[in-house]
Amino acid sequence: MKRVLKNFFILMFNKLMAKIITILFLLFSQTAIAQDLNLPDLGNPADAVLSKNDEAQLGRSIMRQIRASGTVVEDPQINEYISEIGHRIASHINESERDFTFFVIDDDSINAFALPGGYIGIHSGLLKATRSEDELAGVMAHEIAHVTQRHIARALAAGKKQSLLSTAIMLGAVIAGASGAGSDAVQGAMAVAQGTQIQQQINFTRENEYEADRIGISALARAGFDPRGMASFFEVMSGSNTLGSMRVPEFLKTHPVTSSRIAEAKNRARLFEKKDTIDTRNYGISRARLIVSGADSPQEAINHYIQKEFRYLNDAERYGLALAYQSAGKYGEAKLILESLLNNNKEVIAYHIALADVLFSLEQIDQSLEIFEDALVFFPRNISLVIHYANVLLEINEADFAHEILLDLLNNVPPTPEQVRLIARAAIESNNPAEANYYMAEYRFMIGDLVGGINFLRRALRSPELNEIQRIRFEARIDFVREYMTEEQLQQLRRSSG
Repeated sequence: MKRVLKNFFILMFNKLMAKIITILFLLFSQTAIAQDLNLPDLGNPADAVLSKNDEAQLGRSIMRQIRASGTVVEDPQINEYISEIGHRIASHINESERDFTFFVIDDDSINAFALPGGYIGIHSGLLKATRSEDELAGVMAHEIAHVTQRHIARALAAGKKQSLLSTAIMLGAVIAGASGAGSDAVQGAMAVAQGTQIQQQINFTRENEYEADRIGISALARAGFDPRGMASFFEVMSGSNTLGSMRVPEFLKTHPVTSSRIAEAKNRARLFEKKDTIDTRNYGISRARLIVSGADSPQEAINHYIQKEFRYLNDAERYGLALAYQSAGKYGEAKLILESLLNNNKEVIAYHIALADVLFSLEQIDQSLEIFEDALVFFPRNISLVIHYANVLLEINEADFAHEILLDLLNNVPPTPEQVRLIARAAIESNNPAEANYYMAEYRFMIGDLVGGINFLRRALRSPELNEIQRIRFEARIDFVREYMTEEQLQQLRRSSG
């Protein structure tokens, strides 16, 4: 995976730079979406460089590039858990109008980052490195505070005299690091910028870091987490940076931690009530899923868990061992563990999903479908459950029903690009090409390909079974998207139609 990411970065870096330069030109020029930098600073100086609308636009563009790199973890169970923790913390920071998007990057480095517009990324290596949910929440609270305190815009405001090219290179390195590109490639990009990694690239100051700690610890306490979690993780990371260490954790490069900063975080945590919290099941389940999926081989994942006697494994570890057995094709062993877990606790959705998947692999189709159907009664419109169920339905040629349950879910829950691609597959396999092309158009729009999206809508309009309501809907969507296209995109669109 890492070699693929490195090659991707080498091939795409120049293209990314062109895109970022274009975005920054729009942000810094006198257009409807930019502020005139010659005007006096009134109110928040960050607004003179990057308004909240500009931040959102820039963040969406960077996020599209990250998704296009293929480094975002698409596991709905992990994504649901990370989003739940993130929104729980964010709701206790005084900026209720801010929208956040939380996601996981498939990269073993221990790091996390904040992007403009409320995008918070957590590397899989960091989640696996945390020793408790409070430590994970502490890192996320810190990153959320960087966004709510507008440190990115403030950093640009402080350095607005720097050249446009320097800023473009700087943000290009942000994308490279956020996308989990190989360390050599990232360092090559960063050699022409002024920092080392993601947040250093936007020159977060010492004051920014302390402010993010202060705001984050307060939010942690109000959200019901142990406020000591942030300092605890800082201390662990700092302790791993010894003279004998072969590699400094990426987290320390992007979030320099000193003894005084750790002491300050501890002292601030003492201002709040000490909480003896217990990790939720979903924390252990998410870590287990990343440990198994990130192992070099199924046997390596199995070995990770069988170092201890089975009786000493907790439920999350037993679940992880079952996933490792499943990955190795040892479905019988996995089934025994998952049946025991589910019998002891039917409230854990992950147990239902895993057992149903294993039964399907054992060709016990009826039993698998029965578990999915029963679970949907108790957990209607659960994203992970519906996505797994739909995949099974597609495997047994029940595309109509898969399309039905996916449509019900995605009409009520904002979908990811991969989920939109899944419903497109369900639509085409249920012999509904017009809707399939419509979904693929939305997928292309979500990853920033406006021309490709409109071309899919044009295909939808040529479908022989098209009805009048669909025609009106597709044409209206084309007209709406065209309003946001650049002249270059419009020319490309005209060429593609010719």
